[in-house]
Amino acid sequence: MRFEEFQLERNQSLFENEVDYNLSESGVHPLKISEILSSEEQNQILDKELYYGYTNGTPELRQRVLDIYDQNLSLDNVLITSGSAEANFLSVMTQLNAGDEIVYMVPNYLQIFHLARSLGIKVKTLPIRQELGWQWDPDELKKLVSSKTKMIVVCNPNNPTGAIMHDEIMDLVITIAEENDCWILSDEVYRGAELKGEECRSFAFSTEKTIVNAGLSKAYSLPGLRIGWTVGSKTYINRAWSFHDFTVINVSYLSDWIASKILECGRRKKILNRTKDHLNHNLNILYDWALDIPSIEISKPEAAAIAFAKINLNISSEEFVFDLRDNYSVLLTAGSWHGLEGYVRFGYGTPTKYVEEALSRVKTYLTKKGI
Repeated sequence: MRFEEFQLERNQSLFENEVDYNLSESGVHPLKISEILSSEEQNQILDKELYYGYTNGTPELRQRVLDIYDQNLSLDNVLITSGSAEANFLSVMTQLNAGDEIVYMVPNYLQIFHLARSLGIKVKTLPIRQELGWQWDPDELKKLVSSKTKMIVVCNPNNPTGAIMHDEIMDLVITIAEENDCWILSDEVYRGAELKGEECRSFAFSTEKTIVNAGLSKAYSLPGLRIGWTVGSKTYINRAWSFHDFTVINVSYLSDWIASKILECGRRKKILNRTKDHLNHNLNILYDWALDIPSIEISKPEAAAIAFAKINLNISSEEFVFDLRDNYSVLLTAGSWHGLEGYVRFGYGTPTKYVEEALSRVKTYLTKKGI
C-alpha cells in the first residue's frame, strides 16, 4: 500500500531539531516531571515495576478522562492511546473503507486527510472561512453532506487557526450527522488551551456515532508522555481496542501512571491555568511584533499555541518557510501543509525569550528581502 507523504510531519521531523528556532511546534513548552509530581510521587516511580499494564488503559486513567467530559458513563467508553495521533488513526481504520466519502475541515492538521486518501477514501474538503471568523458556512455544509457521507471530520479548537467552533455550527453538524446517519470525528487535542480560560464545548457523546480524540501533548504541555484517548460508544471503543491490539498494544505503563496523577481535577486545572497565562503573554508579543510588518497579518486565535498569518508576498507559503529555514534557521509551517495557501503558522508556546529571538530573525529576514 502506498501512502501519501504527510508533508507537515515530514518537514518537522527533518528540521525541528536542526534549526536554531523551532516555531513549527503547536503545543506549549513541555513541563518537567519535577514540576508536575510531588517528591513522594517521583520516588514512587523509581519503585514501579515496568509491567505491560492494561492494554486499554488503567481504570484510574480512563476515569480521569471521563471526568473531563462530566459524563456519568462507563469506563468502557474510553480507550487510552499512544497520543491523539493513534486515536485518529484508529478512528479511520475501524470506521471507514475504500470508496467511502468523508467531509473534512480545512485548514487542518492533515493526518486524517492524507491517511484517508491513501486508503482509497474520498475526501471532500470544506473550508472554514476567515471572513466568518474561521467558521463553516452553514449553507455550504448543508450542500456538501449527503447520504453518501460516512463521516464529518473536524478539529476543534482548530489547528492551525486557533478558532473555536460556534455553538450554532456545532448544533448544525450534529443535526446533519443524525439526519444522514454518519459519524462525527472531532479532534479536540487543543481543548483546554483556550485563551480566556474556559474550556469550549466538546462534541463528546453528542450522538451515538460521535468519536472525540484528544491527549496530553498540547494544552497540557506533556508531549513526551505520548498519552492520548478516544471516547465514544461502547461498540466503537471495543472495535478500536481490537485494532489497537495490532498497533502499540498498550501505552507506556509509566506514562499511564503519571497521566492518572496529573489529570486529578486540581492538578489539571493548575496546568491549564499555566497554559492560559503563558499563551496570553506570548500572543501579545507576537501581536506587537506583527504591527510593524505589513507583509504579515496575524489572524487572532481563540485557543492553542498557534496563530495563522496571511503572508502578502509574491511567493508560496512553502517557499517562504524553506527560505526562512535555510537562511535564518527558523522553522514555521506552510499554509499549504494545512490545506490553505497564502498563510504560515506561527507557534508561540515556547519560552518567551525564545519566541522573541525567533521573531527578531523573521523580521531581519523580511527586512533584507525588502518585504
